[in-house]
Amino acid sequence: MIENALIRQVLSLPELIEQQYNDLEPKARKALTTPEIFGIQRIVLTGCGDSYAAALATKHAFEMLTNLPCEVVPAIELSRLYSRKQLGFAPCNPLVIAVSNSGSVVRVAEAIQAARKHGAFALGITGKRERLLGQSVDKIMDLNIPPFEAAPGTRSYMISVMSLLLVAIRIGEVRGCYTMDEAMDMRFDMVAQGKALGELLPDMCKQVYDIAEKWKNMEAYDFVGTGFDYAAAWFGHAKVFEALGKYAMHINSEEWLHMNFFMRNVDKIGTIIVANTTNPAMSRNKELIKFAHNLTRPLMVITDGGKEDFGVDTNYVKVPKTKYAINMPLTQFAPICLLCGYIMDMIGEEDGRGCKGVWKIADGARCIRESEMIVQ
Repeated sequence: MIENALIRQVLSLPELIEQQYNDLEPKARKALTTPEIFGIQRIVLTGCGDSYAAALATKHAFEMLTNLPCEVVPAIELSRLYSRKQLGFAPCNPLVIAVSNSGSVVRVAEAIQAARKHGAFALGITGKRERLLGQSVDKIMDLNIPPFEAAPGTRSYMISVMSLLLVAIRIGEVRGCYTMDEAMDMRFDMVAQGKALGELLPDMCKQVYDIAEKWKNMEAYDFVGTGFDYAAAWFGHAKVFEALGKYAMHINSEEWLHMNFFMRNVDKIGTIIVANTTNPAMSRNKELIKFAHNLTRPLMVITDGGKEDFGVDTNYVKVPKTKYAINMPLTQFAPICLLCGYIMDMIGEEDGRGCKGVWKIADGARCIRESEMIVQ
C-alpha cells in the first residue's frame, strides 16, 4: 500500500492526540483569567484556511459548553466588513479567538487589530508568538507542534481543533456551566479518541485505499456535512484542492438535496458524506444517503455507525464513537486525508502542485503573508 507524507501524518494522529493533550490542557487553563472569562458576553472565532475549518468545527461546542452566543467570521469579513457596532459593545467584548499556526497570515492579524481597535478582547492561538498574530493580540495560547514531514495540513488541523475545544471546556467550567468532574470527563474523552483511532486505522487504511483505487479518476469530489460534521466537509474540499488540484465542493445535507442533487455525470463525482449518529440532523442524513445511493453516486459515508444505522448498502468508513459529540471533529477528518493521500500518489500529483509552473508564485506563501494590511 502507498505511504507518503500525508498518509504518515494521519498514522501519527493517535500518538499526537495524547501528546498534544498533555501539552495543551494546562495551557488552556491559563489562557484566560477568571475575571476575563466572567466578562465574556459573546465569542467570535476567526481564521483562514484550515484554521477557519477548525473554527467551524468548534462553534457549536462553544455555544453548548459556555451558554454564550458564538459566531464564526472569516478573517477578511471581520477585518473589512464586520459591523463596528458589534465590537466594544461592552468592556473587552466580544472575545475574539484567532487561530493561525504560522502566525504569519496577514488577514488574520489585520482582523484582530481591527477588532481590538474597536474594543474587542483578543486571544491568539499560534505556534509562532513572535510573528504578526502574536504581536496583535491581548493573550496568547502557544502551540508546540512537533516537526514532521510537510503535507496538506492534517496534524496542525487536529491541534487547532483540540486547542479550541479545550478553551471552550475551560470557559464553561469556570462559568459553572457544569462541574469540574464533568469537564475532566470531556477532556478524558479526547484522549480516548486517539486510542480508538489507533485501533481503527489498520482497517480504515485498507478500506479507504480500495475506495481510492476506484475513485482516482473522478472528475470532482462532493463533501456533505451538517452541524459538527460540516467542518469536516469544508476541510475535505480544501484537502482536494491542495492534494489533488481537482474540483470539489462542500455543502450541508439540506442544501445538497436542493442543488447538488441535480448535477450530471454522477458516476464521476466521488461523494463523501460525514454523518455521525448523534447529529441532530441524523434523519435528514439518512434520507440524503438513500437519495444519493438511488442516483448511483459513488459514496463514502464517514460515521461512527454503519449500515444498521442508515439502511443503505454502501461504503461506511468507521471513525471513533465519542461520549461527547463535541469531540467528534478531532478524528472524523482522518479518512478524508487518507483518501487524498492515496489518490495523490496514484495519479502522480504533488501537494500544492509542487509550487511549479504557474503555481511558482505560491512558493513561500507570499500571497497570504505579504498582502497589504489595512486596519479600519
